[in-house]
Amino acid sequence: MSLLSYETSQNMLDLLHIDNVKFHNVPLSASLGKILAQDIVARYNDPQFPTASMDGYAILHADQELQNIEILGVNPAGNNEKRVIKSGECIKTFTGSMMPEGSDTLIQIENVSVAHGKISIHQEVPKGSSVRVIGEGYRAGDVLIKKGTKIGFAEIGVMASLNCVMVKVAIAPRVAVVSTGSEILDLGQHSDNPAQIRSSNNYTLCALFEQAGAQVIQLGVVGDDKTSIMQTFQNALLSADILVSTGGVSVGDYDFVKDIVPRLGAEVVYKGVAIKPGKHILLAQKSGKFILSLPGFAYSSTVTAVLYALPLIAKMLGREKPYTMVEAKLSEGFKKRSTLTEFTACNVVVEDGEYFVNFKDKKVGSSAILTNMLHKSALMVSGEEDYDLQEGTFVNVILLENI
Repeated sequence: MSLLSYETSQNMLDLLHIDNVKFHNVPLSASLGKILAQDIVARYNDPQFPTASMDGYAILHADQELQNIEILGVNPAGNNEKRVIKSGECIKTFTGSMMPEGSDTLIQIENVSVAHGKISIHQEVPKGSSVRVIGEGYRAGDVLIKKGTKIGFAEIGVMASLNCVMVKVAIAPRVAVVSTGSEILDLGQHSDNPAQIRSSNNYTLCALFEQAGAQVIQLGVVGDDKTSIMQTFQNALLSADILVSTGGVSVGDYDFVKDIVPRLGAEVVYKGVAIKPGKHILLAQKSGKFILSLPGFAYSSTVTAVLYALPLIAKMLGREKPYTMVEAKLSEGFKKRSTLTEFTACNVVVEDGEYFVNFKDKKVGSSAILTNMLHKSALMVSGEEDYDLQEGTFVNVILLENI
């Protein structure tokens, strides 16, 4: 069996044509967790005028050498202050207030004494103290939030400050997920046959895809029957943008999926990639929709879903990257188990701004150990050309926590 290299498979995935990102407008309050379909650009400076950042008195900096400065009045936040300060004058000005014209410094309340309508300064401050300059936060024309950003609390706050009542967001692609195999029991099903295994793949992947911004269609489990699998796939493609299946892509007598996909009229982009786990993956395309058939083992299907399904979802959402990859240093040696590109569950620790990788409590075994993904795990990448890696070696790591 001829296998594509991992790099080639990713390049081919990146080159696949995706129809333009579909979007709609939603109220700002309903945009949390959605993906921006437009850049958010500042229409004006923030602040638009010099603004007090503390409570105090607006003065001319040079006047601090005077014995007394006359108070002209008060300037509360929100007041459209029109008075012009001259030498020997000040105005009591509060946090967030426009600085009066003529003033260049705000001296804090605790730095002065007040008597008979005048202030006397007992601790001087630098010129411009406690004054927010025009454009300190951002300038008109600045791109504050880029298209493709997942909207969180900070994005909501910034857009609210810009009076964004409605927000243009990407319409989530629909991803159908099905597990195949007569040995699989769905949740709630009972069997006295100890050889059967409980389904987890479809639930794991549905959660992963929903977390990545997709709308998920949960199709459950289909047994090893060609007619049933064919019908399920056909029905799924009527409504889904991506169909993801697990199981049935290897070389066994009951691995029907690899034969059914071409019969659906789908063009196979590739079958078989030199990766561990998951080398028997299959990617196909039909009328602008995609079929991704993954291995049945739980760890294999999860890893390959990260590597191949998440990029498709990201493309359909207009996102530049499906996940974050960082360079990290090995805190211990690593024994490579194959000549393929390997993706190994690991722990990532940040020390003094640098990433470190260790494998504490990660079990070495088959591609079925999904528990290796617990506890905020990441995926360490070791290439085909890599051999055993020594402590201190730099490696690439896929972070999974913030997908």
